[in-house]
Amino acid sequence: MASAKLTLPAPTGPYRVGVVDLRIVDKSRPDPVAGPGHFRELMTSVWYPARETARYQLAPWMPPASWGPYVTDQGFDPGVFQPPLTSGHTGAPVLRTERRLPVVVYSHGAHSHRSDNTVVAQELASHGYAVVTIDHTYDAWVAFPDGRVLSPSFTVPMTPKDFAADARSVLDAIEDLAAGRNPDADGRQLPDGLAHALDPRRIGMFGWSKGGTATAYTMLTDDRVRAGLSFDGPMAPQITTDLNRPFMDMTAVFTRADDPDVALFWSHLKGWRLNVQADGAAHSCYSDAESLIPQVARILGMSQQDVESYVGTLDPAEGVHMQQAYPRAFFDLHLRGRRSHLLDGPSPAFPDVKFLP
Repeated sequence: MASAKLTLPAPTGPYRVGVVDLRIVDKSRPDPVAGPGHFRELMTSVWYPARETARYQLAPWMPPASWGPYVTDQGFDPGVFQPPLTSGHTGAPVLRTERRLPVVVYSHGAHSHRSDNTVVAQELASHGYAVVTIDHTYDAWVAFPDGRVLSPSFTVPMTPKDFAADARSVLDAIEDLAAGRNPDADGRQLPDGLAHALDPRRIGMFGWSKGGTATAYTMLTDDRVRAGLSFDGPMAPQITTDLNRPFMDMTAVFTRADDPDVALFWSHLKGWRLNVQADGAAHSCYSDAESLIPQVARILGMSQQDVESYVGTLDPAEGVHMQQAYPRAFFDLHLRGRRSHLLDGPSPAFPDVKFLP
């Protein structure tokens, strides 16, 4: 029997989307796990508005080499599903624009991978952003160009501060791209127009779960990030420093009411801040699971109770639309100066989204 095809929702923006993978090696950070002479090594993807896509293949959601181990770890048979195709065309030339592209960095959740919020990444790219997603090595399902495939390690400690250090390595690579240099450790050719296309003065960051906490840590240690967004991040108790730049918290499980660390972090936000929460949302609603799990359930005949154990009771269509709309409105405001009424208060388009005082 042929394996079933999973799909991702198409982005809503006016631009076609390109994507390229880059291997980043930070020679200022030795890698004690890999041994002497080895340095911190990260796989990243850069998503961007594309000029022309007809000759460029669509990228899969995950590399095939890491798809099988990841799906098996999630308790499913990888032979039953084909990884969804994204809207990103591999290596397509970058759209020429009057201004450089604002940049958003993405940090994934614990024991996950850089593709787990592809819906948001390609949505932002379709509206004119460059989005750089990071695999946090030793806490990610990651495939390297030389054939190595690593899974999350339970013996190598990877904290949100380690994720934040990775983000700072990627910020350095963004500055390289902005200056016209190629940060790919293998020297592979960049898509036409990517050099000099990114704006290092307009950088935001978002993350899901541990990546949301890492977003906060990154902003506290690196002022290159002008605005941050957390998807249900469990803020660590060590965050006791004031942050005066814009921050938005989209919560589900790790709420101010239920988690003292989140409440403490909120009290240290001294700039623009916003906390929204969707009734019925589960932790995984702020990831591509919101789109993929209902499809998996139909294929496997999972019960509604099983589905709700993954993604809660929030209507999946509203959940996906929420993923697309709120991050874009946030970064539009703080990186582009474009105001959206979506951030002013409750919207009839999102009846389950509540604004928390």
